[in-house]
Amino acid sequence: MKKTAILSVGMIAALSVASCDEATSTAGGSLVQDDVEIVIDSTFTVSGRAVISDIVQSRTVLQLIGKIDAEGYGSLSSDIVCQYMPSAYVDTIGVTPDYIDSVKLVLSMYKGGFAGDSVVPMGLKVFALDKQLPSPIYSDFNPEGYYDPSKPIGSTTYSALIDGAEHIVADGSGSIVKDIMVKLPTELGVRLFNQFKTSKETFATPQAFAEWFPGLYISNSFGSGRVTRIASNMINVYYRTKQPIPNTDPQRDTILNGIGTYMAVTPEIITNNNIAYKMAENLKQRALSGEALLVAPTGYDVEFKFPAKEIAERYKAQSGALSVINALSFTLPAKEIENKYGLTPPPYVLMVKKKDKDKFFAGTQVNDNLSSFYAAYNSATESYTFSSMRDYIIDVIKKDEVSAEDEDFIICPALVSFYVNSSSDYYYYYYGYNNTSTQVSSITPYVTEPVMAQLDFENAKIKFTFSKQTLGGKKK
Repeated sequence: MKKTAILSVGMIAALSVASCDEATSTAGGSLVQDDVEIVIDSTFTVSGRAVISDIVQSRTVLQLIGKIDAEGYGSLSSDIVCQYMPSAYVDTIGVTPDYIDSVKLVLSMYKGGFAGDSVVPMGLKVFALDKQLPSPIYSDFNPEGYYDPSKPIGSTTYSALIDGAEHIVADGSGSIVKDIMVKLPTELGVRLFNQFKTSKETFATPQAFAEWFPGLYISNSFGSGRVTRIASNMINVYYRTKQPIPNTDPQRDTILNGIGTYMAVTPEIITNNNIAYKMAENLKQRALSGEALLVAPTGYDVEFKFPAKEIAERYKAQSGALSVINALSFTLPAKEIENKYGLTPPPYVLMVKKKDKDKFFAGTQVNDNLSSFYAAYNSATESYTFSSMRDYIIDVIKKDEVSAEDEDFIICPALVSFYVNSSSDYYYYYYGYNNTSTQVSSITPYVTEPVMAQLDFENAKIKFTFSKQTLGGKKK
């Protein structure tokens, strides 16, 4: 449907001055008549198709552990491999190796940070890696040969229950966090302490630290029915320290208990979700029949051609010298796909030029609104809206020839994180924070939980708006 709105602007100025002797002077009248026509064109059509996306690059500190078999989705399992960023400081004052009491791996999940059954007990095992992880690393990575399967260094069972569970805390925003605690050998803490005492350069960079401690492999050991999102992964050392009591004569000492987080997963180091996914047969058949399906963490992206050339040609045919492009938006309905665990459409999607997708995810990039755009899922309208496409179409219109590369796009599920209050902290959409900032800090492949949706291109809406001005009733 094509809509046109016309705004008319008129100005008439007259000035008359009467003198005290009744002589009359009149300033001549002037008339300027401008017409501004706002053109809103939404007659464009677009179609898309599902394309296989069987491996992704994680590029996120969020980790996924567990196994799920959901009717209508399929079977998905995920293990974790990760390096660690070392602390720049290890407390050695009043501490000896004998004062190190225990070491624990702390895996933190937010309330609701899972897909599947919260009650079912699941198990995990932890293994020390014995060689360096590759870079880049992808979701199909096989850790075999990187660890000794006969020598686990820790294990535990856990659920996703919050009420009445141990190790429940509230973070700075008030969100509820559950810590999954895994006891590791105390010897690991002793080795870390001694290494810091004798070779501080080991702790100077993550690369140097990874040469000494390659990292961990965290595997699902038993259970099925839940995949859990791990928001933070750190290793704590629990120790005692002997400190002098001030103003005592003779000098007396006291023993204090301390906790040091001496290594943690951060964006700077290598971490990966090793994902195995067997797609449900009905999804395969729907994609083969032509439905545009999004399925993640691995599964399907959607490929389509955006009608940029048609938009550019129509603009050039209707516009004049005084025309201005106001906006271009693309709204794409997305329907939920019925499944056993209530899996939903991805919270965010990335729309990126087909030729640029691999390059985009190979580095830490954000949308430029020229070749890449993101949109959040609106559950009220059941749609995604890419609203910042003005610069893209201006760039296309400037070109003498519009190529296929200008129009060929991929839509894929994405994880979008934001800077909050101009700090270096970043939070993710599902944590429940009241974000006031809209500054995007990173866009990465969506590897945090199973999601899927059917994109409805038949009811998609492209809305192109521009203004053209006429002076004195004549087009310029």
